[in-house]
This record gives sequence, C-alpha cells and structure tokens, in this order.
Amino acid sequence: MKTQLIVDANIVNEGEVFEGDVLIRGTFIEAIGRDLSSKQADEVIDARGKLLFPGVIDDQVHFREPGLTHKGNIYSEARAAVAGGVTSFMEMPNTNPPTFTQELLEQKYATAAASSLANYSFYMGAANDNFEEVMKTDIRSVCGLKIFMGSSTGNLLVDDPKMIERYFSSFPALIAAHCEDEGTIRRNNELYREKYGENVPISCHPLIRSAEACWLSSSFAVGLARKFGTRFHVLHISTAREMSLFENNVPLEQKKVTAEACIHHLWFNDSDYERKGTLIKWNPAVKTAEDQAAIFQALLDDRIDVIATDHAPHTWEEKQNTYFKAPSGGPLVQHSLQAMLEFYHQGRVGLPFVAQKMSHNPARLFQIEKRGFIREGYYADLVLVDPNGGYTVNKDNILYHCGWSPFEGVTFKSRIAKTWVSGHLAWQDGVFDETRKGQRLSFTRS
Repeated sequence: MKTQLIVDANIVNEGEVFEGDVLIRGTFIEAIGRDLSSKQADEVIDARGKLLFPGVIDDQVHFREPGLTHKGNIYSEARAAVAGGVTSFMEMPNTNPPTFTQELLEQKYATAAASSLANYSFYMGAANDNFEEVMKTDIRSVCGLKIFMGSSTGNLLVDDPKMIERYFSSFPALIAAHCEDEGTIRRNNELYREKYGENVPISCHPLIRSAEACWLSSSFAVGLARKFGTRFHVLHISTAREMSLFENNVPLEQKKVTAEACIHHLWFNDSDYERKGTLIKWNPAVKTAEDQAAIFQALLDDRIDVIATDHAPHTWEEKQNTYFKAPSGGPLVQHSLQAMLEFYHQGRVGLPFVAQKMSHNPARLFQIEKRGFIREGYYADLVLVDPNGGYTVNKDNILYHCGWSPFEGVTFKSRIAKTWVSGHLAWQDGVFDETRKGQRLSFTRS
C-alpha cells in the first residue's frame, strides 16, 4: 500500500493545535507524532506553516441528482466539496423522483460509488404514505431519515400529525427535519401577494418565512422528540428564539435533540438582501442581525452542535426571477471551511472550534465509523490549509455546475491547499486526481 508522510504540519485536532507529522498507509492514518521523518514513505509532503484539519463532514447538501441535474449533480458538486476541504457529505431526498423507496435510495448510492470524489451518505425521505419503506432502512449504512415539516413541493411535506408522531415514535435512528410551519407561510404569502402582486421585494422573505413559522414548527417537533425519546436533529436554525429549545450542559453523545447552523445564517443578515437579492434567498430565510448574532453565540456555547451548508444550487437564470418564481437555496460547499476560517482570522473563533463543529461533532452526532478526527487507525480524511494563501472567489475558480456563488468577489485569507479522501490525495494545489472515488459512510449503530 502506498505511504504518504505529511511533515511539520500544525495539526488542528481534538481541542489542540500542535506541530507534528502524519503517516498515511493506504486509506488509513498509521501514525501521528512529533518526528516521523525516519519513517520510510513513498511520498513526503512538506506542510510547514500550514494547518492540517480533519476533513469537513457536511451533514446537509442537495446535489440535485437524479432529475434536477441542470442545477448540479453528484459528480460536479462532490468535486467542488473536495476542493473546499469537505471530504464527506450527507445528501437530501428532495430529488426527482424523491428518495421515498429503498430502491431509489440504493440507486443514489450506486451513482455516488461511480462518480463521487468525496465520501457520501444519503438520507431516506419521509412522506405521508411511505412508512413501511422507511422502516426497511439499514441504520448502519444510511445517515438518517429526513422529514420536511415546511415544504409545499409535491408530497415532500409531511403534514399529517399522526404520521409525524408515528415516525418520531418508531424510527430507530436519527431523524433530521426542516422546521417551518406551512400554514403560517401560506397565510403570509397571501398577505404579501395581495400587497405587492408578483413584485414582492426580496427583503420581505424573512417576514413571509417568518421567525414565528420557524418557532411553531421546531418547538412542536422538539416537543415530540422529547415525548418519544427520539434522536432528533434540527436543521438550519435561523432565529434567536429557537435557541431556548436546545441544551448546552449535556455531552453531545448524551443529547437526544441536537441542532445545526448553516454558513449563510452566520455570514449574511437581512441587510444583505439589497445587495445580494435572490442570491441569498434560502428557506429558512436569512433573518435579522440579532438572529445572526444569537446563532453564532449558540455555536460558541454548544447549544448548536454542528456547522453545515444546506448547499442547494440553482441556475443563475432561475435565480433572476421575481420573488415567488426565484427558487430558494444556493451553492456553498466549496467555500464553507474558508468562510469559517475567516471568522478565525477576525478573532471570533479558535481553530479547534472550527474542527469541532465541522468535523468532530458531525462524526460523533451521526456515529460515523472512523472519520472526523485525526487519529491512528482512522480513515485519512484530511485537509491542508494555507492560512495566509489568499483566495478571491470568481467565476474562473467556482466549481459548481451552476457556475455562481454568493461569495463571488469575497477574498478569503485562507486557501485549501490539499485534500485527502480516505487516503487519496484528491485535490492538490488546484488540480484534481480522480483516479479513486470516495467511499460510502458507515455508522456504528445497533
């Protein structure tokens, strides 16, 4: 098996930053030490002055395959992820057709096995009428069950209270949910359509997809989870009020209810709609500066456990539509680590915090087998970052299939120099090596 020796890196791992070497043999980390230069290796990588992170694990992406591949596909978006230091992703079921059967779920795994440069897992999708299919899910090889509690797209919305209770009381592993109250959103849509017609200003988006809509849905879902002891994960938290739903005095492994924050809710607030327009139209909406600050604080005090992207590409042309016609979502997975490192450069977070929220905690929360940490015997999912490399996002270096980014024009202080996926050096100084694909994630659940 090929051996690679990374020398003199500043290793960011498990609460520490220390200078050391890492020896990779095949797909695994064989040794970590202060001086491994005496070890024989097929390749030696000089990492002096650079930061070595465990690979980022993004627990919420939408890669659009099958059926929506004009927006993105597993091949294109996984490449962009790897270029951004994301070595593993968990992809959502709102494709066309939705992932409502075990057969469709395994078809997605087959596509990823053939085309994904990153490691991968896929959520099973819940509907009002596929309970029996959901209960066939192998919880050791599938990341979890996704329930849309705020979506009006086809039958993705699970709006039958008895069915929601049945899922929460029965599914034996993690349930993740999009929480917005559909009734509230529909009423707000009608009010603003009456006022503005089709020309609703984008600045009204956080008033239509309101804080109240988020609270009604998330508080209801968390109440159900506590009633049934469900392992429940609330996605893309967007309001200050919701922070009261989560605990910060319980070890992560003992938490039954956990939460995720997304890059866009940390980076943008409602003052940015005038400048960015529908490019920052997401569901749940980017809201006030006060909400933004509360989300950041909840990450710092561990009420929110992980940072993800909700990467959801749409074409540039689709995004140029009027309010009701412009789809919600945007591409972020290539720049999430750099965005969080920008907060480090601003003095707002430490380097171990970034590793904890983007690598360690997703691995612990989902019980991913041998990933998310720089440990001997673990898969060599690693990211080498030049903290002073300088990187300006522009159309020439945006790798998403859709060809645009809400970060276009932003200059990050850090640059992703190299990314290893299961020991394979897949991204090196702007060049991909696609001779090996990523692996299917497995989970240590019984």
